[in-house]
Amino acid sequence: MIFDCDGTLVDSEPLSGEAWRRTLAPYGYAVTDADLEACLGTTYKRTHAYMSQRVEIPPPETLKVDLHATLFGLYETQLKPFPDALQALAELRERGVPVAVASSSVRERLDRTLASVGLEFDITIAGDEVEHGKPSPDMFLRAAERLEIAPKRCVVVEDSAPGVAAGRAAGMPTLAVCRVPGTEASLAVADRVVNIISAAGILALGAL
Repeated sequence: MIFDCDGTLVDSEPLSGEAWRRTLAPYGYAVTDADLEACLGTTYKRTHAYMSQRVEIPPPETLKVDLHATLFGLYETQLKPFPDALQALAELRERGVPVAVASSSVRERLDRTLASVGLEFDITIAGDEVEHGKPSPDMFLRAAERLEIAPKRCVVVEDSAPGVAAGRAAGMPTLAVCRVPGTEASLAVADRVVNIISAAGILALGAL
């Protein structure tokens, strides 16, 4: 099983949005909800490119220092895992099901995110470790390769449209969890859309 991280395992998307707002405010730009929705599930590189079309900002590596400082500060007091994801992970591990994480986050952010909520995985793939980020299938295919499991036997668990598209492009059964009410339509290409992640639901999809 291959899980996305942000918005799937942990409730980090609101914190990420707040970090972008605080980071770009000194440059005279007010990040909107529409901006954040357009960047949901994509890599830092793509998000930076999107924002740079709207306001003049420092190069990616320079801006990332300020962005991460703000984001990690928010993590210290506000980052929480989703209880349903924790329960599903625990049950999958009890059954001996191999589990990996494939996230659009860069390695530094992914490691900090998981460590902040005490989650550990033997196999994690970060967005800056593949040539093409979501919606391309690269990171899910890399995770399957590391798991030594054929893609068609892996189940992807995602919360964003780019992530769902990536899972489908990888030829993997894809379960979408809708964390924001009213956004189900954006996830409709998934094999199944749910409001709560469960081990039973994941395993059932894998058996199809």
